[in-house]
This record gives sequence, C-alpha cells and structure tokens, in this order.
Amino acid sequence: MEFATGFGWTRLPMLAAALILGSVLTVSAQIIPPFSPGPAAAPDDDAEAAEAPDVNDPDVLSGIDVDKLDWGQLAIDAGTLNDIIAAKKRAQAAAKDGLNWATNANANGSSAVTVKQSVSSFWDARIGADMTVTSEPRTMSELLAQKASNGGSVPQSSGSAWAAATAPGAGAIWDKTAVEARVDPGAEQSKLGASLIKSVPLSGDTSLTLQNGYSVNQQGTTALPGVGGHVTRNYETEQSAKVTLTDTGTSITAGQSLSTTEDKWLRKVGAEQKLFDNVTVSGSVGETSQGAINKSLTAGFKKSW
Repeated sequence: MEFATGFGWTRLPMLAAALILGSVLTVSAQIIPPFSPGPAAAPDDDAEAAEAPDVNDPDVLSGIDVDKLDWGQLAIDAGTLNDIIAAKKRAQAAAKDGLNWATNANANGSSAVTVKQSVSSFWDARIGADMTVTSEPRTMSELLAQKASNGGSVPQSSGSAWAAATAPGAGAIWDKTAVEARVDPGAEQSKLGASLIKSVPLSGDTSLTLQNGYSVNQQGTTALPGVGGHVTRNYETEQSAKVTLTDTGTSITAGQSLSTTEDKWLRKVGAEQKLFDNVTVSGSVGETSQGAINKSLTAGFKKSW
C-alpha cells in the first residue's frame, strides 16, 4: 500500500511564513520606539478606556535592550521564501524517489514483501522486487501449523526482480509504450513484454483505450547428472479494448489472447464498477485452453493518506 499524507510538505513554507509574519506583527505591536505624535483628534471615552495601560500589566521590555535587537533576522524577501519552497519540493521529491516498502501477511504464515524505486521521472522508469518471506518455525507446533496451511509442505522463500518503464508513443499511431521485464531466479523463469497503448476520447465523459501487448516467457530447467538442462520459450500476444465512463465510474473491457502453446484465440470480457470512494468491484468471464469458462468476481479497496 502506498501512503501519502493529505497535508503535503509544500504547504509547510507557507505556514512558516504565516507564523513568522504573525510574530513580526506581534513584536511590532509590543515593541514600539518612542516618537512624538502630531496633533490628532481626541479619542472617544471607550477607546481611551480600552487602551489605557494598567500599572499591574507585566513589562514586556523588562531585561531587553531594544538597541541591541537584530531586526534583520525578520527580513525575509520573496526570493528567500521561494528558495525555502524549492528546497522543500526537492526534499519531497527525494523522499518520493526513495525505496517504497510494503508488507502483507499471508494465510500460511509467510509475508509478501514488495519494494520499488523510481529510477527516472522522464520515462517513468521503475525497478523493484516481489518477495515471499517465510519465518523459521521455532517449535514443533509452528512447524505442523505451517505444513497444514501449505498443503503438507513447509513454505519456502522466493522472489522475483522486475523493471518497468513508460515511454512516449509514435505520433498518431499510439500514445504510450510500456515495457516490463521480470526475472525469477529460483523458478528459472523470465519475461519480457511490451504494450502499445492508444486512447481515443469518444465524448466528454467517455473514452476508449486500445492496447496491444507482446511478451516472451522463458522457462529453464536445472541440469541433472547425465541430463542437460534446456530452455523453452513461449510467445504471447494480447489485444484489448476498454471503454471508460468517467461520470459513473464504470469501465468495460473486451479482449483476446494467443500464445504458441495454444492453437486458438482465448476471449475474455470484464467490467469494473466504482461503488464509492476507494472501493471497486470487478468481474470477468473468459475462455480457457481446456474449453471451460473461467469466471471471477473481486472487490478491491485502495486508500492513500
């Protein structure tokens, strides 16, 4: 989960400037050099009564030499304030570009750990890793519980590293090019994929997104004594069209996929509906290579603060 505060760091300089300005006004109201006022109209009785000093009031200038005060520290020009704001923005960008960790507990006792980091903001390049971390059982009861929740075997730690980038498209042909690479050393698997994305507005609140994806999946086998290892590759292509209704928060998707391990296109349709803030429900119906229909219905919740 990605956390973001609603009160950003960029507002802190404005708050600091307001506090400094308030302090200046307060000190200016309390520390007034002597002067000789000219003739003025006599104040009314209520104003004179409100402004009349009391002998019991504390002396705010007690122990303070007004001539030795450094009033220059309160002089902040617009250029200095802009420098402070720019420094806060750079600090916020550095914190955003740092490592972002997320951890979720699994039912079998392991933890799903995700870490990612931005490499370049020009092409929105990112790198990261998805890991499953297991803890060593300390007692026999913990060992039996882990085996029971993992189908009779002890869960093992695993992980995969990935890199992704989003680049501009090619004029009017497509808008964006998304590239992703993933490597799983433990399972000897790797994947390299690219997607071409084109968005077309249909009306004020309706848009159409077309996407063509191409990927290469590689699976290796470990060499055994007397048996050499080998590598198999599977090529896949996927086409999809998505219609989004902004006013109602509804999106409908239709697509098809084909791979070298299959002899026909597998079609799939789905829809997603935003119920209210941060909660969505999605469902899909798709064909499988065995001929059965695959159905799914999921609900999701996402919150940033």
